[in-house]
Amino acid sequence: MNRHHEAEAIDDATESVCPVCLQRISARRIAEGRDVYLVKTCPGHGSFRTIIWRGEPDYQAWGTGKRTPSRPPVCATARNEGCPFDCGLCPEHRQHTCCVVMEVTQRCNLSCPFCFASAPKHQSDPDLETIADWCRSLLDAGGPFNLQLSGGEPTVREDVPDIISLARGLGFPFVQLNTNGIRLATQSGYAHELKRAGLGCVFLQFDGLTDEVYQRMRGRRLLDLKLAAIRACGESEIGVVLVPTLVPGVNIAQIGEVLQFAIDHMPTVRAVHFQPVSYFGRFPKTPTDKDRITIPEVLCEIELQTRGRIPAAAFYPPSAENPYCSFQGKFVVQPDGSIRPSAKPQTAACCGAGSELVQLGAGEAARRSQKSVARQWCFPQPRQAVQEPGLDTQSLDEFLAGQQNVLSISGMAFQDAWNLDLDRLRDCFLNALGAGGRLIPLCSYNLTSSNGRALYRGVERV
Repeated sequence: MNRHHEAEAIDDATESVCPVCLQRISARRIAEGRDVYLVKTCPGHGSFRTIIWRGEPDYQAWGTGKRTPSRPPVCATARNEGCPFDCGLCPEHRQHTCCVVMEVTQRCNLSCPFCFASAPKHQSDPDLETIADWCRSLLDAGGPFNLQLSGGEPTVREDVPDIISLARGLGFPFVQLNTNGIRLATQSGYAHELKRAGLGCVFLQFDGLTDEVYQRMRGRRLLDLKLAAIRACGESEIGVVLVPTLVPGVNIAQIGEVLQFAIDHMPTVRAVHFQPVSYFGRFPKTPTDKDRITIPEVLCEIELQTRGRIPAAAFYPPSAENPYCSFQGKFVVQPDGSIRPSAKPQTAACCGAGSELVQLGAGEAARRSQKSVARQWCFPQPRQAVQEPGLDTQSLDEFLAGQQNVLSISGMAFQDAWNLDLDRLRDCFLNALGAGGRLIPLCSYNLTSSNGRALYRGVERV
C-alpha cells in the first residue's frame, strides 16, 4: 500500500511494556507502506511508537514459517503476574533452550558507551563451586545446553580455563567465550590454555575495521588488538565468530568490509553474527527511529555492500525461535573467491545453524540445533563433517570440504523496552542464567527502563 495511505493493523494485538515504568501494556503492530511500527500507550507515561521493520522483504511474508511450539521440559516458575514477570522459564514459554549465557563476572576492562550489562560493576566474582552449582541447575532444567561464558568481560578472571574444564567435565559439550579479545591479544599462550581446557569457539566483539568505530563504541582504539586476538585463536585452532553491534551513523557502512574480512580469515573465522543495536544496559541517549537498524535494512546493506555477491534473498528466518528475532544463511566460498549460498535447510535453527527440526520431537530438535551450531562455529578438523543419522549436511560441497569453506552469516535483533513484543519473547531460544538457577529469556534479562532500572539483571544469584 502507498506510504501515505491510512495506517492499518497487520497482525493481532500483542503486549509490550512501558519504557518508563516497565509495566505490561497493550500494543499493536501497525504498517505504513513496507514499514512496521510497534505502537503502545501507558496510562501514566503516554504513547510510544517504535520502528520494528523497515523495507523489504515483506514483514508478513517473512513470518509465515513460524514453527509449532516446543514447550520447555522443566518450568521453574508458575504463571503468576504473567509475561515478562514470571521468567524462570514459566509454562507460558513456547520454546526449548538452545544456548544459555552464564555471566561469570560483572567486572570489565573496558567502559563501552554501548553495553548490555552496564559493566564494569564493583562486585565479587562467584567461585568455582558456585559456578558448578549453576551448571548442575542447568542440567536439572533440561540441559546440557550450549553454554556461553559472558560478563562483564569473563577473561578478567584468572580461572576461565578452569571454568571451561569444569563445564565440559559436567557434560556440556560446547562452551563459547564471549569476549572483547584484549587478553587473547596480549597474553602469550592464553588461547592455548583455553583450547586445552575444551573451549569450542570465541564469540568476539568486532564492530568494524577502523579505530574510529572502536573509539566511538568502546571508548578505545582496539583494532590492532582485535586482529591479534584472531591470530592467536587461529594459531590455537579455536574458531572465531565475529560479532558486530550495528549502530546507525557509526559502523553501518562497514558491513561489507567486515564480511570480506571474515572471508579472508577463514577457516579461523567461522561466522559473522550481526547484532542491530538495542537500547538496554548502558547507551548514550534515549533512542529515536533514526538510531535503529532493522533486519531488512541489514539484509539490504549486505547485498549492496557486497555488490550482490551475498544477496538478501539468500537469507531466511529461523523456525526454532520467532521468525522476527533473527536471520541466517550459509555460504560456500569457492577457491576463486566467488560465493555461493549453501542449500537452504527445510527449517532453520538458532544462531545461524540449520537442521530438520519440525519433524523431530521437541527435545531432540533442540539437541540437533546445538550440534549444528557447534559443528559450524568450532575450528574445522580434517574430515569433520561426518554425517549424523537424520541430519541434512545441506550440500555436497559443504560435506566434502569439512565446512572449512563455509561461512555462516546471521543476525539477532534483540528487543528493548521500546520495541519489546511479548509474543516474540515467549518464543525465545536464548536464555541467561538468572537468580536461583532460573532461565531468563535474554531480552527480558537485559531489559532496562529509560532511567536504567533493570527487571532481572543484577538480582543476586544464589
